[in-house]
Amino acid sequence: MKNLALKVIAVLVFFVLPSWVIVRAQEANSQQAIDNAQTAESNTPTQTDALTKNAQADTTYIIGNDDVLAISVWKEPDLSKQIPVRSDGRISLPLVGEVQAEGRTPPQLEQEITAKLKSYITNPQVTVIVQQINSQKFNILGQVNKPGSYPLTTGTTIVDAIATAGGFRDFAKKKSIYVLRESPGTGQIRLPFNYDKFIKGKDPSQNIQLKPHDTIFVP
Repeated sequence: MKNLALKVIAVLVFFVLPSWVIVRAQEANSQQAIDNAQTAESNTPTQTDALTKNAQADTTYIIGNDDVLAISVWKEPDLSKQIPVRSDGRISLPLVGEVQAEGRTPPQLEQEITAKLKSYITNPQVTVIVQQINSQKFNILGQVNKPGSYPLTTGTTIVDAIATAGGFRDFAKKKSIYVLRESPGTGQIRLPFNYDKFIKGKDPSQNIQLKPHDTIFVP
């Protein structure tokens, strides 16, 4: 009996145990692969993340109405806030009061807030970051299904805007679309767009990228 038991143990050691080790190793490798994939997915930046990072890094960005600002005053948590820029272009902060934000860059706004806080705080250190861009929009009017104002993301073209607005209504004049754009010194300029030509592959350059405050009109 003792010899039989030793033989059974030997079989388990040489045949069963290696198989169990292999299975456990495969399970561990599979789980690691899943974890790696989930980590990679969670770390992949979305387009919104990219736009936010670009705005935060761009010190020349011009703040607009409805943008959300993260204002931080070092060692002053009561003064550190996330604030939307109001429709009048201003924000309000404790001790600082009303400040014009629209039309300024983050560094310019930092300087004014810092100057106003010097009456209350020794050597205030202020940081202004554009947390969310809401001011860059385009308008689309006329014979589309959902006319209105929409957020302008990087690379949006006329065709993208039409799709965003739900496409054309039945009697839209697709050959007579145009974009109204503000031009410094000359007022508005009118940029024509012939949709019928575009979908036939003719003159694709007319499908221009939109700029903030462009208005597309579909007659």
